[in-house]
Amino acid sequence: MSTQPPLAAFSIYLSGRHHVLLSIASEITERLDACVAGEGGFSHDARKRASDLMWLWTLGAYEVVRTMCQSQRCFSERFYRSLSSLKVDLERVRVPNTKLERIKYDRRERSIPVASDRGPDVWDEASKDLLVGDPADAVSARLLLGSYESVMSSLTRDDVLMSHEESFERKPRHER
Repeated sequence: MSTQPPLAAFSIYLSGRHHVLLSIASEITERLDACVAGEGGFSHDARKRASDLMWLWTLGAYEVVRTMCQSQRCFSERFYRSLSSLKVDLERVRVPNTKLERIKYDRRERSIPVASDRGPDVWDEASKDLLVGDPADAVSARLLLGSYESVMSSLTRDDVLMSHEESFERKPRHER
């Protein structure tokens, strides 16, 4: 059990999904790196595949992080703060890409649409990067992938206070 990654102490299933996300992130980065003008010219196929994978990665990463955030008491305060900040970063891309709406922080506000006749991303030639989410507030794919990896790799076994299942069994201290 001690050789398992820290996330497995919370959920073996989610730990597995996290490793899938890391694999997809690696493929996205490899494809972005292939999008350079060189001997073979610009690789449109590599960019398109990176874009497609980025959309799917965003959905998966958001769900992993959302599930962990819903189990706040399972994690140390230090880790939870980083995790909840990552969730906001992921929402900034997920909401425009899945709901075709601008992100809003007051749910009583009326939704503002994001154009649906747009491309899924914008290519940033200078940084060989995809800018994803709302074109008016686009986010660097490389930065988002790196942020996810950084936050998730900062999780230590000491940060996991209980497993996902235990959080359903144990009542919070104020309910005991």
